[in-house]
Amino acid sequence: MQHDPLNDAMVRIRNAELSGKRKCLIRPSSKLIARVLKVMQENRFIRKFEYIEDGKSGIFEVELNGNINNCGVIKPRFSVKRVNLEKYESRFLPAQNFGVLILTTTEGVLSHSKAKELGVGGKLLAFVY
Repeated sequence: MQHDPLNDAMVRIRNAELSGKRKCLIRPSSKLIARVLKVMQENRFIRKFEYIEDGKSGIFEVELNGNINNCGVIKPRFSVKRVNLEKYESRFLPAQNFGVLILTTTEGVLSHSKAKELGVGGKLLAFVY
């Protein structure tokens, strides 16, 4: 029984990267996973992803770059103000300007750098570096 589909997706991506695979399949799919994958694609951690309808909950086929050292979800999902983002950057990322925190905001699912530009805070979802 799956309790956190986003965590399962991130673990599948990390395991596929560590084993040197070029593609991985993520199931079940959800809108949240699609938005997180979109942020990862915008930051060049994955090449592309495609939704495949299987008659159940759907599958994402993700093409990997080989750029991911580590990725995962952040539990509990901390609420973060714009001014406190740097505290969480130092906690979850290995160095400054290296990696991405993914958070959900009123503007949608964004990277931490985009959230700083827009001046919004939100809840932390995941990290990738």
